[in-house]
Amino acid sequence: KTPSPPRRRCPRMIVLTRRAIAAVICGIAPAAAWMSGSTTNAGLVNNLVRDKVIRDSRVATAMKEVDRADFCPPASRPYDDRPLSIGHQATISAPHMHAHVLGLLKDNLVEGSRALDVGVGSGYLATVMAQMVGESGKVIGMDVIPELVDLSRRNVQKHWHRLLAPPEPRVVLTHGDGWAGVPGELFDAIHVGAAAESIPRALVDQLKPGGRMIVPVGVDRQALVLVEKRPDGTVEEKSLFGVMYVPLVKKRPGGAA
Repeated sequence: KTPSPPRRRCPRMIVLTRRAIAAVICGIAPAAAWMSGSTTNAGLVNNLVRDKVIRDSRVATAMKEVDRADFCPPASRPYDDRPLSIGHQATISAPHMHAHVLGLLKDNLVEGSRALDVGVGSGYLATVMAQMVGESGKVIGMDVIPELVDLSRRNVQKHWHRLLAPPEPRVVLTHGDGWAGVPGELFDAIHVGAAAESIPRALVDQLKPGGRMIVPVGVDRQALVLVEKRPDGTVEEKSLFGVMYVPLVKKRPGGAA
């Protein structure tokens, strides 16, 4: 019997396979990776729900309330499910990554919670977190690059200026060393938006008992790590899935990044 010639893979199948690989890396269903984009903010969030990236109604509500376009560069496509450059070698993460982070932290982002967003960048995630922690909660967003702190402040002021209003602002944006966090403060939730070579011990110390931190860890090969501090103060670390983030820059002596 003459053997059948090998079947050729069509280009579309190759594209789908690559998307599936990207999905495995990002820890989401293959059909959802990079394919949840839309032409509106509500459409984007609805697609993330459809694709089972968002599984919690509070996360969906908070992401719908904060328009991603306010935090993306002009003339960009803010509702695509992909990261976008915001300058200074930084990006605003893809919406599916923000959705993952918020889903992992949701039980620590409730009314009255205190949260820290290291590498605040555009200010988007800090603003969404502020919706989840409510009127009595507080979010501190910090970045080692002063220009990004200024950018985040301008972005928040577009439609959420009341979050920055004294005397008790719900969002505080500050220049600082993410490796050091905020000495003297304790947080229910910490998000780190850049990859650390190792888990920053100062940030672990700043977790309240019962607190959670999400941090990308690694240099050449990175993984998103969930750090949980149990009520008795012991710490558990769990590697979730592979990611690729810009490095978490350390502040140099003299104040420069």
